[in-house]
Amino acid sequence: MSKESSAMTDAPLVIDCRQVTRTYNEGPEKLTIFADISLEVAAGETVAIVGSSGAGKTTLLNLLGGLDRPSSGQISICGQDMSRLSEAARARFRNRHLGFVYQFHHLLPEFPALENVMMPCVLGGMSVVQAREKARTLLGQVGLAERLSHKPGELSGGERQRVAIARALVNEPDCVLMDEPTGNLDEHTGEGVQALIESLRDQLGIAFVMVTHDMRMARSLGRVLRLEQGRLIQEI
Repeated sequence: MSKESSAMTDAPLVIDCRQVTRTYNEGPEKLTIFADISLEVAAGETVAIVGSSGAGKTTLLNLLGGLDRPSSGQISICGQDMSRLSEAARARFRNRHLGFVYQFHHLLPEFPALENVMMPCVLGGMSVVQAREKARTLLGQVGLAERLSHKPGELSGGERQRVAIARALVNEPDCVLMDEPTGNLDEHTGEGVQALIESLRDQLGIAFVMVTHDMRMARSLGRVLRLEQGRLIQEI
């Protein structure tokens, strides 16, 4: 087992992952993706998870986000044991405490940027008026104040990813989980998104957990862990 502690800080834990194992059945065989992984992430910390394709990075991120259940072990988010929640309760909990950003932005193509960012708030029960104001403010923070009415197809790749980041932040989550957020962007645009992540982390005190192949970005953002042969190892 590899026990990765959070950075030396008195900040409360956002993620507390203890001895987590994930296996899948492939016919008569049992495939172990990883075993006995432990991880702590403190509020305001940025953790990058790197590793080869097929190592299980996205699987781990899905477990941390409550999108999948571990075969064994425990994952707590903000002190809540996710295994004790029903599917509906987990969805409500994710909406309140977690944000998600993917390599492909997953914006709704028929809605403009403003409405895409409003969506998590409205689904969480916030009034449309309040959700619109929050979304407008966040889109301004990510440099898209002039693009509120543009649909995803009318935005560049970097702009779409900025909308996705604003959407992930709109409910003021404790942690944002990011799966290759710059993997589909050119180097210049990716650097802009990286700078945005750093700025938002420092301004808002939100934790970020990022899966990435980009070692330069991983090292610049914070603690780097490598998922290798089913174990999580601290990068030196």
